[in-house]
Amino acid sequence: MQHILGLVRRCVEDYHMIEAGDRIAVGVSGGKDSLLTLAALAQLRKFCPLPFSLEAITLEMGMPGMDFAPVAELCRRLEVPYTRIQVPIYEIVFQERKEKNPCSLCAKLRRGSLNTALVERGIHKIALGHHYDDAIETMVMNLLFEGRIGCFQPVTYLDRTDVTQIRPLLYCREGEVRRTVERLGLPVVENPCPADGSSRRQEIKELIETLEQRYPDVKQKIFGSIQRYPLYGWNLEKEER
Repeated sequence: MQHILGLVRRCVEDYHMIEAGDRIAVGVSGGKDSLLTLAALAQLRKFCPLPFSLEAITLEMGMPGMDFAPVAELCRRLEVPYTRIQVPIYEIVFQERKEKNPCSLCAKLRRGSLNTALVERGIHKIALGHHYDDAIETMVMNLLFEGRIGCFQPVTYLDRTDVTQIRPLLYCREGEVRRTVERLGLPVVENPCPADGSSRRQEIKELIETLEQRYPDVKQKIFGSIQRYPLYGWNLEKEER
C-alpha cells in the first residue's frame, strides 16, 4: 500500500488534482480499481497537506447477484460516508434495449446517473478508478477503432454539471492494483455482466499483452507518448493550469 500511496500522491501532485477544502466523492463500482482508489484516498487524507473530505457513492444498477454490504462495512472502517443509489441500468440495457454492443450505452447511463447524484448532493469533484493500463488501452482503442489520437484526461472539468473528474490511480499498473487489493483483502464485488470479457476493450487488452511479450517496454512507451504528445491536460511541462 505504501508503494501505491507514493504513486497516487505523485499523480495527485503532478496534475493538481486536489485543492484545500475539496469534498471528493469516489465512484465505487465494487471492482478492484474503485476500491483501491477509495482506500488510497482515505489514507492520503490523513497526511495530505491540502485537507479534503471524502465520501463514496455506488450506483446499484440492478445487476443480479451483486451484494454491496461488504463495501458498506469497508466504508464504515475507513470512516467514509457511503451512499447507494438504485438505477435500472441493467434492465434498460439488457432487457429493454437488448443491446448487441452494450458497453457504450451502459457507460453513458452510468455517467449520467453519477453526475446527477453528485449535483443533487452539491459535490463538485469525483475520483474515478482509471489506472495506467486503462489509459494505454483507451489510447490504442481510439487509434484503431476511431482513427484518432486521444485519451481521457487526468483531470476533466464537466462545465454542464460543474463537476471535476480526477483519476489518482493513473501511475498504478493494473498488476500492482490487483496485488494490492488482494493483500489488503478489499471486498471486491464480482460483476456478473453478460458482456464481461467480450468487449472491444478486452480485445485491446489481449492485443497489448501479446505485444508486451515481444516488446516488454511497449506499455511504458505508449504511456510516455500520451504525456509527451500535445494532448490537452496531459503534458506535465507545457500544459497551463
